[in-house]
Amino acid sequence: MKVKIFWNKENVWELNDKVLSSLNELGLSEFINIEITNDENLKNELNITKEPALIIEEESIDFRDTIFEWIIPSDEEIKSMFISIIGWWETGSSCAPGWCGSGCSC
Repeated sequence: MKVKIFWNKENVWELNDKVLSSLNELGLSEFINIEITNDENLKNELNITKEPALIIEEESIDFRDTIFEWIIPSDEEIKSMFISIIGWWETGSSCAPGWCGSGCSC
């Protein structure tokens, strides 16, 4: 999983620090990479209209979406987001590669 931060110069580091802190607290910093980008193609693809934007990307299931846009979420909101995403993957509630046969519905 990757976290991408589409940035404006003013708050990119504040959002980066909050995401990194949340990943460290949850013990996920070794498994989830943070990338700061100003890629216009990504901005257009995800229809980002305001910055900064926090994007979650998981290549193994071809998922990419903007989670927060134009705000710096609280530490609790960021941690809650990661817990929901990781909990969803751990329950095997999808038929993503590697999950079938471990409790998913397929």
